[in-house]
Amino acid sequence: MKNYIKAIFFAALFGLTACGDDFLTVQPTDSQEAGGAATEGAILANLGACYQILLFDSYADFNYNSVTLMSDMMGDDVFKGGGSATGDQAMLYYLSQYTATDVETPAGLWNIYYSGLSRCNNAITACENAVDVDEDKLNQYKAEAHFLRAYYVHWLWKYWGNIPYFEEELPKPYLAPQFTADQVYAEIIQDLDFAIAGDKLPMKTNVSTHGRASLAAAMMLKARVVMYQKDASKYSEVLADMQRIYTEGGFGLGDYAKIWSREGEFGEGSIFEANHLPEGKDWGEAWSGFGTNLPAFISPNELKGTDLLSGLDIYQGGWGFAPVRPEMVDLFEDGDTRMSASINQFAAGTYTERFQNTGYFIAKYAARKEYNDAPYGTDLNYENNLRIFRYAEALLNAAELMVIHGEAPAGDLTAQVALDEIRTRAKVDPVAATAENIKLERRREFIGEGIRYWDIVRWGETDLLNENIPEFFTERTWSESKKYLPIPQAEINKTQGTEFELVQNNY
Repeated sequence: MKNYIKAIFFAALFGLTACGDDFLTVQPTDSQEAGGAATEGAILANLGACYQILLFDSYADFNYNSVTLMSDMMGDDVFKGGGSATGDQAMLYYLSQYTATDVETPAGLWNIYYSGLSRCNNAITACENAVDVDEDKLNQYKAEAHFLRAYYVHWLWKYWGNIPYFEEELPKPYLAPQFTADQVYAEIIQDLDFAIAGDKLPMKTNVSTHGRASLAAAMMLKARVVMYQKDASKYSEVLADMQRIYTEGGFGLGDYAKIWSREGEFGEGSIFEANHLPEGKDWGEAWSGFGTNLPAFISPNELKGTDLLSGLDIYQGGWGFAPVRPEMVDLFEDGDTRMSASINQFAAGTYTERFQNTGYFIAKYAARKEYNDAPYGTDLNYENNLRIFRYAEALLNAAELMVIHGEAPAGDLTAQVALDEIRTRAKVDPVAATAENIKLERRREFIGEGIRYWDIVRWGETDLLNENIPEFFTERTWSESKKYLPIPQAEINKTQGTEFELVQNNY
């Protein structure tokens, strides 16, 4: 399952120069200058470079910038953890307390996803200048590049809202106009509608194409973006997409516990995954490799114990970030198989306790024995795939759209059918498909997957984020001004005195 993704990444590395210091710098390939005729090989090299950005989520640009992790720290499922509040990855603590600044803000994420935007622009330009490429293949390549551009930009949009946006090669000094959050949303939707229209992409991938974009993945991203924007004018479109995934996709839920193992990669419930390999990353290399640091980041420090919830002795130690809040264990009903697959518990004395320790940790992406044989940069090179879109989300999206947002059922999929499928797989009894139950099911299903915070914000339930918990060094207040982080001051400095001078968010 790893073979395709590795091959396309090597093609990318062969055809493209390394990522530059300036996130707006366009990087042409050696075999196809920007705007020049592009062979299929040149297009694939550009496209491979686009996919490579998926592997930089946990560590790149000398920063730890997992969007899954940072999103959860802003929510109410985990704490920040690590060595101390501000002495160990201070930016993450400020992020969790809604006190980020223009200096203590995830600038690495900014650089990583702007690099993704630039690379996708290159791929789209190459497609527009294709020579001797089969039309169906070319349409698929275009759709993949548009989907990936939408995916990278949607994270910039969620975190910063009002951001520079560009779709063409930029002249020096590589600056672009700042769009409003609503304008960025419109650009994301335009890309996704292009990727979805005309079935240019297959509904799902197969064993030879796992890790590539699919029609279902584009539909899932559109659902996330539309529902976060609260764009009611598109709810019926999104519900129809969820219905189509349900009836035509051939997806299933599968065994929840097995999803997160090596054997569960690209399983029946997988719609889109970042495909990691246990090799290639190193501390001194800002933009290289195939592994992920997330498992080391979230696993208990110097672990020597067995997981008390699952009884499994398959985990190993890490850095102790993102301890799970104790109340999360009580959120699950008796017999719910998702609990022990989502949360690890280790006895006191079997690991070194760190800041905000609770004894509970995220199991889904935990560091596993024999999942890392890298000869160097070991903690950066776990092979755990990041599950970006799962079929369960399609079902719960549909249920929410019908019950909470009042959309009429589309075809055979009703809110009750969707909720029943989720709960049957979890081995718990059916419950009525009410708004409260659907929201609670989303929290149980997606703990540790970076979804909860964005749900709370879009539901307008941000009172849940206001808290004062002295024993865990947490005191925070969310307000509407906290929706978008401060733009990195270094980026504002680059634009000062120019026509593209960035306006700072009011955080």
